[in-house]
Amino acid sequence: MKYKLLKNKEKIFAVAPMMDWTDRHCRFLHRLLTKRALLYTEMVVADAVIHGDREKLIGFDAVEHPVALQLGGSEPEKLAEAARIAADMGYDEINLNVGCPSDRVKSGSFGACLMREPELVSDCVRAMKITVSIPVTVKCRIGVDDQDPETALDTMADGVFEAGADALWVHARKAWLQGLSPKENRDIPPLDYDRVFRLKKSFPNQFIGINGGIEDLSHALALSAHVDGAMLGRAAYHNAGLLADVDTEFYGSAAEDVDWTSVRDAMMAHAERHIAAGGRLVHVTRHMVGLFHGLPGARRYRQILSNGASRHDAGPEIIGEAFAAVQLREPLVA
Repeated sequence: MKYKLLKNKEKIFAVAPMMDWTDRHCRFLHRLLTKRALLYTEMVVADAVIHGDREKLIGFDAVEHPVALQLGGSEPEKLAEAARIAADMGYDEINLNVGCPSDRVKSGSFGACLMREPELVSDCVRAMKITVSIPVTVKCRIGVDDQDPETALDTMADGVFEAGADALWVHARKAWLQGLSPKENRDIPPLDYDRVFRLKKSFPNQFIGINGGIEDLSHALALSAHVDGAMLGRAAYHNAGLLADVDTEFYGSAAEDVDWTSVRDAMMAHAERHIAAGGRLVHVTRHMVGLFHGLPGARRYRQILSNGASRHDAGPEIIGEAFAAVQLREPLVA
């Protein structure tokens, strides 16, 4: 991914990194629906990238490009090494997590708690920029706990851009690390899109993207009029079918109906490869449940996937059976 919109004014659309959701199977599905959206991995801790099973943790299919690896960590040297490994594997971007409020990141001194340590975040960005040639970006909140978002967010942006960050994606909520669970942190702190818009005005020559509570593509387009890009999370996951319009709406590509026969066949082939490698069908199909949200037959589709894929001996034919239950405008080819 190259952040060139400062020259051509093209907005960027991204699917947010989401723990336990945006794994390689999820991203494979999303790429079948949009050729151009930027896809993010789940957050992976730098130590795990350095010492763990890299293929299992951060392996990806070549069709996923453009794809970014989101790293968690707070030690510049380790983040730089993890970034080097990821760049060598072919990732298009490295993103540093400065926004996740989960218990795991609080105990590990990374994620949203780094909003309190902007100088350390700058050091981390600088170390990665020195090490890799691909873009290095940051995803943060507008502040944590009792921080003043006006000061905290500007300070964070000042530091990361001075260190060479190529983009700053902002989840337009505070994170309350004291008193709210990770789930509550996704909904209870009020959204403040205007704060992100003001940030963009303060940094007119830097990429500022917006995230948080974006409901659909119309909402994303409206927000991106004030910033440089929009990032959808839960809406894109639970109603993945909306991704089929991203290339047209955000990138001006010619309108093109999704070839659902090809999507079905590609997902069946992907599932077959995963099962042959020792995986289970449910690892793939759990990301497909919301694909036909609102269409006739969607309920039966969900039932077939949920019940059929849970069997230990389930094969890719379950995907074919589920697709057959949906009443699509263009009939599937057997």
